[in-house]
Amino acid sequence: MQHNYFIYILSNPGRTTLYVGVTNNIPKRIIEHKSNPEGFANKYSCYDLVYFEHYSDVNRAIEREKQIKKWSRSKKDNLVTTFNPKWLDLLTTFY
Repeated sequence: MQHNYFIYILSNPGRTTLYVGVTNNIPKRIIEHKSNPEGFANKYSCYDLVYFEHYSDVNRAIEREKQIKKWSRSKKDNLVTTFNPKWLDLLTTFY
């Protein structure tokens, strides 16, 4: 059986704030972010999915999430721009 895990980057509408996370269900996780008033993503309105990577091994996904979180903002920006040059909201990819 194949497992699906995703590293994801969310951004706010102005693209000034990024949130990096890992999940097995991106649409559900974004809803959770929106409904958690105490959370970082909600506080900064980071709901636009601008980047994701797929993994079948949860440990590799978590390792990659930690790696990206340590990166500078400019390195994260380059990662997103290479994958999604217009920084479009990619959430429809999952519907």
